[in-house]
Formats: sequence, C-alpha cells, structure tokens
Amino acid sequence: MAAPNPTRFSLAMERTGQWVFSPEIPSDAIVAVGEAKFSLHKFILVAKSNYIRKVIMESEESDLTRIDLSNIPGGEEAFEKAAKFCYGVNFEITVHNVAALHCAATFLQMTDEYCDGNLAGRTEDFLSQVGLSTLPSAVAVLNSCRNILPFAADINVVDRCVDVVSSKACGEANFPSQSPPNWWTEELAVLDVDSLAKVLAAMRQRGARYLTIAGALITYAERALRELVRDQTGGGRGIRSPKSGDSDSESRRAEQRELLQAIMPLFPREKAAFPINFLCCLLRCAIYLRASSACKRELEKRVTEILEHVTVDDLLVLTFSYDGERLLDLDSVRRIVSGFVEREKSTTVFNAGVNFSEDFSAAMQRVAKTVDAYLAEIAAYAELSISKLNGIAILIPKGARKSDDDLYRAVDIYLKVHPNLDEIEKEKVCSVMDPLKLSYEARVHASKNKRLPLQIVLHALYYDQLQLRSGTPEDRKAVAAERNQLQADVSLVRENEELRTELVKMKMYISDLQKNAHGTSSSGRENLGPTKRPTFFSSMSKKLSKLNPFKNGSKDTSHIDDAPADLTKPRRRRFSIS
Repeated sequence: MAAPNPTRFSLAMERTGQWVFSPEIPSDAIVAVGEAKFSLHKFILVAKSNYIRKVIMESEESDLTRIDLSNIPGGEEAFEKAAKFCYGVNFEITVHNVAALHCAATFLQMTDEYCDGNLAGRTEDFLSQVGLSTLPSAVAVLNSCRNILPFAADINVVDRCVDVVSSKACGEANFPSQSPPNWWTEELAVLDVDSLAKVLAAMRQRGARYLTIAGALITYAERALRELVRDQTGGGRGIRSPKSGDSDSESRRAEQRELLQAIMPLFPREKAAFPINFLCCLLRCAIYLRASSACKRELEKRVTEILEHVTVDDLLVLTFSYDGERLLDLDSVRRIVSGFVEREKSTTVFNAGVNFSEDFSAAMQRVAKTVDAYLAEIAAYAELSISKLNGIAILIPKGARKSDDDLYRAVDIYLKVHPNLDEIEKEKVCSVMDPLKLSYEARVHASKNKRLPLQIVLHALYYDQLQLRSGTPEDRKAVAAERNQLQADVSLVRENEELRTELVKMKMYISDLQKNAHGTSSSGRENLGPTKRPTFFSSMSKKLSKLNPFKNGSKDTSHIDDAPADLTKPRRRRFSIS
C-alpha cells in the first residue's frame, strides 16, 4: 500500500511520523480518533491491544485499512500515548494523565493477561504507588476524571480516588500535619461540584463533624466565587452591573449561578454550621446572580436561624450593590427579620407559656437594637422610600426596644435627607417611633428639632407627666428627678431672658430719671448742711419715690425735702415680672 500524500497529513500524522519505529515501512492502517487521524501499523498495534485485534479479526473487510476509535476515553491525547507505548516510545506518566491512560488502556484491553508488562499494568502501579499516595495527588487524579466519565466510574477509578481523598481529608481535619491546619480545604477547592459532593458524602460516612464539612464548603465557595464572596465590604468596584449586556460577563455569571445553586444542597443541616457573615455574603451573591427563589429562600432561612449574631455590617452587605452606591434589596432583610420575629414568638409562647408582647428574649432585644442601628445607616440614602423604611421598623415589637433612641436617630436622618416631605409624610415616618421611650438627651434634642412634626415634639414635652401617672413609686422618683432637671433648665433660660429685659428697662428708667431730676436735686442740697453721704439703695429709693404720681394728691414733687436716712433695713425688691 502506497504511503499517503504528506501534504494531506493531519497534525496527528505529523506527530506520529516523529516517533514511528520504521518510517521506511509503509503504514497499513489509519486510526481515527475524532477529527484526528493516525497512520500506523496494524501488526504493532495488535501486539499490545486485544481490542484492535478483535476489530481486525471481526471485520468483514479482507484488508481493513481504517479503524474508528472515536469513543476511546481520553480522546486523541490518551490514544497517542497508548500508541507510543505500542511502538516502545518513552513518555511520562503523571497524576494528571494517569486516569485517562488507565481508562484508555482498559478500553483497548492492553492488559497483562494479553501481554506481559502492558500499559494497563503500568498505569495501575502508578496509581497505587504515586497517584493515590497523598491527598494532593489523589485530588489531582480525581479532578482529571471529570473528562473521562462515565468510563472512569465504571472501572472504579473515581471511587478509589474519593475513598483516598475523604480518608486523608478526615485525618488532616482531626490531626493536621501542615500549617495552616485547614490547608486540606484548599486542596479540595479545585474539584468540580460533583466530585466534591462525593468526597463530602464519604467524609460524613467516616464521621466527619459538620463544622469540618462547613469549613471545606466555605473555602470552596470563596475560591469558586472569589470576587463575589470574599468582597464583604461592598467595595467591589470591578464588578459590573448584571444589566451590562456583555456576553462574556453574562456567560460567567450564568456559570457562577449554576455553581452556587449546586453547592447549596451540600450544606450541613445544623444551623450553627456557618458564620452569619458568610451566609450574608452568599445571599448577596445569590441576589446579584439572580439565583433561583429556592436558593435565596434557603439562605434567608439559615440567616434567620442565627440572626441574634448579626451585626449592622452584615445587614448592610445584603442591602447594597457591590459598588456600594445603590440599594440592592430590602425584601430579603424584611423577610429575614420577619421570620426571626415569628420564630421567637412561637418559641416564647409554646416553651415559656407567656405573652410574647410582654416578655422578650435577650436575642430579640439584640436584634431590635441591631435593626434600629441598621435603619439609621440606610436612612441616609435618598432612594429609600417611607414604606420600605417603615416596613422594616414595624417588624420589631415595640416592647422589644428598651429605648427608641436608635430609631429616633434613623427618623431624624431620614427627615434631614428628605427635606421636602410634607407634614403628613413626616408623621408617617415618625409613626414607627414611640416618643415616650426616648432618653432624656433624646427628648431634649427632639423638643428643639424643627424637622419633627409638632405632635412628636408635644409628646416629648409631656413625657414626664404621662410617666408620673403610670409609673411605680420608684419610677416616679426617677421621672420626677428628670422632670425637675428639665424644668430647671427651661426656667433658667426663661429667667435669664426676663432679667436681661428688665435690666435694659431699668437702665432706660435711670437715665431718664437723672435727666429730669437733676435740677431739683441740686436746689435741695444747697439748703442743707453737711450730711452723711447716702448709700446707693437709699438714693435709688428716694428717686423712685419721687416718681410716685399719687403722693399728696399731686404730681408735683418740688416741695418734698430730703429726710434723714431711714436706718431700718429696706425691703428687698426684685426687678422681675414673675
């Protein structure tokens, strides 16, 4: 048979020409593997492969020249190495290609039963001695099996890898041999989701704790969704909006969405398995990627179960987009808070048998304080509507708040950012706040706050009177003390203003008196001998008495003489209207 034209050689033929044993012997078979074609010699292939021998023997053609191996596991790369083995050409077996080579050798029936020292035996020895000897190598072998499924699973390569990986991961989790202790989670993070699921299931069967499983999933999510999950501060400036329309970005987002939805079923059922900040970041990721409703509800449920540990920053993670410049979603926060309140209500009623509106757990009080502080943070955004602000605020029972100071701060910030609200809208904003639960400092601030509706200011001013009527004797004493302090402050301000006015008036009166009575005073002193110099109070009293228009039935005071000074203590007069 004449050799094919070299100009028609495929790349596979050109590569084959570099290692074929005897170029002077014309090839008598073309092996097709997909689009690649290899020009080879049948007698060399048959010497190692029982499968090719059967194909040639069972062929109806007397001289078979074309063999189709498109279904060989590992594709053309695996077959090329198997062919090199048949020709005695050396090549390197590694943890990255041993699974494909072993599957190809098994498919071609290149076993030791057919020929001593065959390829299947070589790859099996490498798997046992090298590929499955350490955790990193076993992970690499398992990871390489993703492209040769289901054949790799059928010949038990996948199960062997999963067993080794799970065993060594459990050992490292209990007795770390390297630093940091969780280094093994980074090794598992390179696996695909299906392989990871098999490894985690095997680890559970070996008795791995749920915190161990959770640690592996956290590392996996942070690596697979790196720019979405690890950015917990809202500062992901490089993340574009899902409306960008970029095909590459949309394709990447679709892959991330599928991955997120695939790892959710792997989460341990225990509610304390994951920290709440991780769950909040994952929920924001689900919102951003537009994950399924089931995925988002599951994350919201897990956040609800441990909401007593939430911080303001955790809630803000759910609220803002990755650029931190716009509100992303408040519905999730509302559902989470609502679910937590309902759960607390059920727990309180059925376990303690008390009225939920009167007795609140410490967890409920912590959540109430956190939500109020959260509202104060988001109130500064102009796009926040009154309905959304009130919708979250009213979820917290009023009795769960020891003080409404944080809520008042949120209301004040909202009114400051939205100066164009009318009186009715202001009253709607303030309706979530109880003025009777403000502290003394907050009441003083509210009484002077021009942004508040008049009704709220009046409530703050009449707080003491209402408390005195409904409080206990101890409460009355405390409230009375605060009331007295508030009244003293107000009275002092008023008295200072009144005294200032009186002083101005007295200065005017004295100035007029000195001008009008200057002549009369001078003539009276000329008829008197040397006398004791009058004091300021006595002279002031005399001058004021001269202004009396009703003395002696006449307004004329020219006939009045200066009398000796009265030595008795003069009456103290206070120049005040009160």
